[in-house]
Amino acid sequence: MGALSGLKILDFSTLLPGPYATMMMADMGAEVLRVESPTRPDLVRDIPPKVDGISSKHATLNRNKRAISLDLKNPNAIALIESLIHEYDIVIEQFRPGVMDRLGLGYDRLKVINPTVIYCSITGYGQTGPYKDRAGHDINYLSIAGINSYSGRKGERTPLMGAQIADVAGGSLHSVIGILAAVHHRSRTGEGQYIDISMTDAMFALNAMYGADYLAAGEEPSSGSGWLNGGTFYDYYQTADNRYLSIGGIEPQFFERICIALGGEELLALGMNKNTDKKNKFKQQLEKIICQQPLSYWLEIFDGLDACVEPVLTLSEACNHEQIQAREMVVNVPASNGSMQKQIGSPIKMSACDVSYQFSGKKIGADNKSILNEWCRDDEFKQKLIESKAMG
Repeated sequence: MGALSGLKILDFSTLLPGPYATMMMADMGAEVLRVESPTRPDLVRDIPPKVDGISSKHATLNRNKRAISLDLKNPNAIALIESLIHEYDIVIEQFRPGVMDRLGLGYDRLKVINPTVIYCSITGYGQTGPYKDRAGHDINYLSIAGINSYSGRKGERTPLMGAQIADVAGGSLHSVIGILAAVHHRSRTGEGQYIDISMTDAMFALNAMYGADYLAAGEEPSSGSGWLNGGTFYDYYQTADNRYLSIGGIEPQFFERICIALGGEELLALGMNKNTDKKNKFKQQLEKIICQQPLSYWLEIFDGLDACVEPVLTLSEACNHEQIQAREMVVNVPASNGSMQKQIGSPIKMSACDVSYQFSGKKIGADNKSILNEWCRDDEFKQKLIESKAMG
């Protein structure tokens, strides 16, 4: 029994934010039914590389989920969903505002059928405001939220991140929080509700540190000015073999250990000087010292030293790192061809309820037949679904 066993979710989402959210909940035991168009499949399905014809990204994001194909413009498909909503009482979608209403699957319609339904919409800008119908991507939400203005190095363009921060930290994680909060509320009151998740809202909220300074004290952040964005020695340092070392030990005890390991008392005295020019010189001295030796040398120097100094690893190195391995963050998941596929595991560790990895993402409509047999007792209606090509 997973921690979320008993929760049944209809997932109308595509790409990354919604699928990542429902993957997390499916890993923890929620029963997720992914609803996908038979004619306009999720674009992630086409992103290489593919293993046995299935995108590796799709196989991970949609693991543990059953798959049904439905043409949402077909009234028979809508009728099937209306019958499912009594059991699959959580809905997650990420169309633009108004699309689900036009299809007859908006919150106002479904709550009439099931008043306890929890309905979560993920969009770039939310259901209200002048930008609600505007197109956007991860990079745009980070920009509108102000985060990009003080990220990166002073005088340089804002860096592109390897991870989709607004999509996952904004859309996925906040939707999971909202849904589980609504489930708790429903358990106490019997009341369902609508959840409006804006990725831009979520990114704006992540201005927790610098945003607090600006709103309360009027201090505008800029790149290269703060403790954690380049204004101190908290940074990445290039080694002799063009690798990088991350140094983050800004607390006094860590700072002292770093200085002693790299240059002794003289470097420590320089680093403790509060003069701005001296602080800049201290950072320059760190750069000069670290670039003289390869990464392997510095790993040996800092091995076992509690100082918040770690190498910048490649993804392949991270997958094989002893800490990642010990935490079982690389797992084997059964694939559709009977083999096992390596995937990134769940980061949530619970003492009483473990996560499970039952199967990787499926082909479009893989569970059409079984869903019909389970939920459609009316043979005439079942025939209508088939003949009208509501399922493709």
